[in-house]
Amino acid sequence: MSATDAPRRVPMTPAARRALAAAGRLFYERGIHAVGVDLIAAEAGVTKKTLYDRFGSKDQIVVEYLADRDERWRARLAERLDACPSPRGRVLTVFDVSHEWMDENSPRGCGMVNAHAEIDDPSHPAYAIITGQKRWMLTLFTDLVRPLAPASADTLGRALMLLHEGALVAFGLRIFPGALEQAREQAAVLLDGAVGRAPAN
Repeated sequence: MSATDAPRRVPMTPAARRALAAAGRLFYERGIHAVGVDLIAAEAGVTKKTLYDRFGSKDQIVVEYLADRDERWRARLAERLDACPSPRGRVLTVFDVSHEWMDENSPRGCGMVNAHAEIDDPSHPAYAIITGQKRWMLTLFTDLVRPLAPASADTLGRALMLLHEGALVAFGLRIFPGALEQAREQAAVLLDGAVGRAPAN
């Protein structure tokens, strides 16, 4: 997501933070369309007027909810990647952090994927956050594998992205256990194969 298409954000007061926490929990558990402003206000212990004064609309609450998730995810991942010196290990760390994140924050599946099921209109102010995070993940994987396999970084980045996103969906659907662990194992196989084919420097 570039600066030009970034949605408007609002400053957070204590009441707004309470409302955002309540909205985030409700949106994730029940769905964005199913949750109204009345319920958010009641759960947060604020008035509807406070919500509209602070956010202006339900759409803006959705923007803040998804942007908050995105920011927390990126910060968590950046901290772990910074602590890992190995290029191969950094790629696999993404799968490790995703597993931890899903266990802690996303038992019903990826919040961005779930939101996209309800928000598929590019004109919605939250749409750019959803697609922006996934584009960022693709760029991240591509950049992480470039030191290992510079000639095939784009193709390998897409393959890792597909593994990662497929695992997130399978985790949320509970089709089989250990989706992220298996995706990590397959990512390791892909990396080892790509490195083995890379020409020596």
